[in-house]
Amino acid sequence: MKFGTKVIHAGLEPDLATGAIMTPIYQTSTYVQDGVGNHKGYEYSRTLNPTRHALEKNLAAIENGKFGACFGSGLAAIDCVIKMLNPGDEVISTNDLYGGSYRIFTTIFEKYGIKFHFVPMHNTTAIKEKINANTKLIWVETPTNPMMNIIDIKTITGIAKKNNILLAVDNTFATPYLQNPLDLGADIVMHSVTKYLGGHSDVVMGALVVNNEKVAKEIYRIQNSSGAVCGPQDAFLVLRGIKTLHLRMQRHCENGKIIAEYLAAHPKVENVYWPGLPSHPNHDIAKAQMKDFGGMVSFSLKGNKLEDALNIVKKVKLFALAESLGGVESLIGHPATMTHAAIPKADREETGIVDSLIRLSVGVEDADDLLTDLSNALN
Repeated sequence: MKFGTKVIHAGLEPDLATGAIMTPIYQTSTYVQDGVGNHKGYEYSRTLNPTRHALEKNLAAIENGKFGACFGSGLAAIDCVIKMLNPGDEVISTNDLYGGSYRIFTTIFEKYGIKFHFVPMHNTTAIKEKINANTKLIWVETPTNPMMNIIDIKTITGIAKKNNILLAVDNTFATPYLQNPLDLGADIVMHSVTKYLGGHSDVVMGALVVNNEKVAKEIYRIQNSSGAVCGPQDAFLVLRGIKTLHLRMQRHCENGKIIAEYLAAHPKVENVYWPGLPSHPNHDIAKAQMKDFGGMVSFSLKGNKLEDALNIVKKVKLFALAESLGGVESLIGHPATMTHAAIPKADREETGIVDSLIRLSVGVEDADDLLTDLSNALN
């Protein structure tokens, strides 16, 4: 099946009891058994729920994977991956990582003896220098949040496999519509389903997709043992959201291009970060591993004054000042004080997250209205 067909049909079937074309919400905690161990595949909803199971199969299919697992949030999915490690193990990740990922790595798991290295991942030498006998995981985020850096998944796959290291890719910004890390050699794909997969700013959820059965069994063991699962109502909402993923992402990409090109030509804008611009340092890699370039755009202002950025995020009308991203509505945020406030200022600025940096999640509204809104705020 092609992608636009998979999002609607893959892993799904009409309800056997009623013929309902939409997957029912199985709002139940437990299941009646005909005898001890004689059940219909479901015993307890923390372990497995039919609505969540349908979503997990659908997510696996659209990522070209075999096994999917859904969690109560994106961070709960990350939590599961790190729990696959042991004290003394080491992880290499990008130095412009999403603030929430950085926070769970450094304030939660470092206490349990896991060591994290944050390096500029566009420089493969920086990765190789940190690899040793204890390195068990490379955690990639591409495009990165919020600097929109592109990391070459295929190249890092070669490094990981040569050293027998697991490679996990946070595919939240790109979505399976634009990029499929498993096809490029990654072992684990992670999504904050809250964002583009749900697509309507009404769900908090995370997911992991893998091909390797041994890795999948460990994920399911931790998922069941730790219990950070999503509920059936949320699973139903995401199943509904995924059915229009290809349509929404196409418009996100179209609008993102228009906004990025407008900002690149604006006299008050210093830098624009969008991988579709030929000036983007990793533009060629983005072209090679992505179908299009997405709807996330970041930009900084000339003069780099905090007050200028704060004024702009207050003056917009259509762009809503809010955390998160990936919904049909456009959002605007200030990374240094919002999504990345957990990262020390010196570390933030070293990666480009300066005081005037603004991040846009460009929605699916009419592009002319979005341009007018930005123009009024900037001018």
